[in-house]
Amino acid sequence: MTRRRRGGGGGGGGGGGDSRKPTDSCHQPHKTDEKEPDNDISNDHNVKKAKKKKKKWRCIDSCCWMIGSICSIWWFLLFLYNAMPASFPHYVTTAITGKIPDSPGVKLHKQGLKAKHPVVFVPGIVTGGLELWEGHPCMDGLFRKRLWGGTFGELYKRPLCWVEHMSLDNETGLDPPGIRIRPVSGLVAADYVTAGYFVWAVLIANLASIGYEEKNMYMAAYDWRISFQNTEIRDQTLSRMKSNIELMVATSGEKVVVIPHSMGALYFLHFMKWVEAPPPLGGGGGSDWCAKHIKAVMNIGGPFLGLPKIVASLFSSEGKDIAVARMVAPGFLDKDIFGLQTLQHAMRMMRSWDATMSMLPKGGDTFWGTLDSAPEDGHECVSINQKTNKTSKPVNYGRMISFGKDVAALHSSKINRVDFRDAVKGFSFANTTCRDAWNEYHDMGTEGVKAVVDYKVYTVDAVLDLLQFVAPRMMKRGSAQYSYGIADNLDDKKYEHFKYWSNPLETRLPNAPDMEIFSMYGVGLATERAYIYKYIPAAECCYIPFQIDTSADGGTEQSCLKNGVFSVDGDETVPTLSAGFMSAKGWRGKTRFNPSGIKQYIREYNHAPPVTLLEGRGTQSGAHVDIMGNFALIEDIIRVAAGSNGTDIGGDQVYSNIFKWSEKINLQL
Repeated sequence: MTRRRRGGGGGGGGGGGDSRKPTDSCHQPHKTDEKEPDNDISNDHNVKKAKKKKKKWRCIDSCCWMIGSICSIWWFLLFLYNAMPASFPHYVTTAITGKIPDSPGVKLHKQGLKAKHPVVFVPGIVTGGLELWEGHPCMDGLFRKRLWGGTFGELYKRPLCWVEHMSLDNETGLDPPGIRIRPVSGLVAADYVTAGYFVWAVLIANLASIGYEEKNMYMAAYDWRISFQNTEIRDQTLSRMKSNIELMVATSGEKVVVIPHSMGALYFLHFMKWVEAPPPLGGGGGSDWCAKHIKAVMNIGGPFLGLPKIVASLFSSEGKDIAVARMVAPGFLDKDIFGLQTLQHAMRMMRSWDATMSMLPKGGDTFWGTLDSAPEDGHECVSINQKTNKTSKPVNYGRMISFGKDVAALHSSKINRVDFRDAVKGFSFANTTCRDAWNEYHDMGTEGVKAVVDYKVYTVDAVLDLLQFVAPRMMKRGSAQYSYGIADNLDDKKYEHFKYWSNPLETRLPNAPDMEIFSMYGVGLATERAYIYKYIPAAECCYIPFQIDTSADGGTEQSCLKNGVFSVDGDETVPTLSAGFMSAKGWRGKTRFNPSGIKQYIREYNHAPPVTLLEGRGTQSGAHVDIMGNFALIEDIIRVAAGSNGTDIGGDQVYSNIFKWSEKINLQL
């Protein structure tokens, strides 16, 4: 019974229970599974929503991510750079470019050359650092910080305040009240104009390779904004140069080699007259001071007869680069940048810098050409790699400014001009709300501006009158400091005045027959020579009514006219004729400008662009500033500093037509 009951229980109840239990146990989980997916779907949906909310990517997130990535990569690369063997970069460069030649200093050191003559560097315009010694409240915390050179950070942080401090007084050409900016001293004054952009640094390093150091190298830094004579009156810079040269000669027993760059060539020309002249205008060194103290003057890119580029800068605050930038981005430079009217403020600032007027063209139409002829006529603007049978139209280089492409090409007899010199000014624009960007075109009014356009074509003689008309305050100061003519009689007492000392056509070289002068400059680069302008009518005040007409083009790749600018051979800044004429003709042999017959050498350096990016700005560059890293030029300088003369380094080295062009200039010698 019991067994049956167990069996029945097991078979009936148990078996049935067993058969049901599995079913129940199987179905129960199944029911649960049917409910759980609903919950999972709901949960997944909520999770996705939450993820979507999290994935909203804002602009600031992108910026932070990008900055973080750049910083991380930068630090990683910096770590690798510091961790790698010191010779590794050299191996990489050698693998890409082949064996790297020794720098000139290392090469000449191996040949046994050693430091001999002390060296004096004379920087040009804008390449020397300027620092703040006194300023307005907007410059608080910047005592002895660089306002020019270095990072130029204050330009971006406080542009109007920066312009105010970099500008000079419109009446005196000196410091405005409450502002004192002074040149940085020492070799660091002009080794780099900004981080990574060398000026004198490469030359200094190469001279150091043969034994030079700070005791026999001197940077004659000066405030390149003020007039040459005012650098002495305000800062005694000329006296400091004289004293340092005398000290180096006394301690070394050797004469100095002076190396001026760009405007520094004019500044040192002024110095050589100043140092010999009696006080109070001069340094009182006597007529034999240069003969006793100077072995050679090696001028690099010296604009002895001036720059057309300065004319464009003072007339419309632009040159080729600014004009092209305006063409690429129309209206950009005419609108507010950093909270100011960029070109208007640049014009106001530059017109207060008296030093710029030292580089206005000298020699008038005799040197730069007339309406229908100029020394460089026939120059072909064709690069070495271009081959063409087409001949470009002749260029009238004597017309430095023309209003209209058609006028630039007309024969002078067909040009009807209305003289601007007696035009009435003063019909000013009604709006006077922008006087913080004041320029003298506002005072000229519409009638005065129109008179400038109606004259149509300007040679150099007319350009000087034009600047007197459009910028009378600037030219009043300039005419008291500089002169731009050709002397009839150098024995005339008037030429004892300092305003003539930086014009090589109105002064004599010192009586130093053993001294040598080198004119060293780049060639093979298109350089600004003349401009086509257009008139821009506007109802605004303080605007600049004249612009280079970038639509004016020669029509062919071989044309000398591009984007409204006529080009000629030079170093991109200084035309060959201005850099080389005095050594080619004006000072060559015994002339009235060189009565003691100081030997002259022309050393031209044909421009070649960098072969690879690893070469930086190039070791064969002929560009105005980049030439300071040219190996051939550096080698010439080191050899002369180590004792060689002009004949030893090969005499003249000429690639241009400088002698041919010079002969076309009818100048009494």
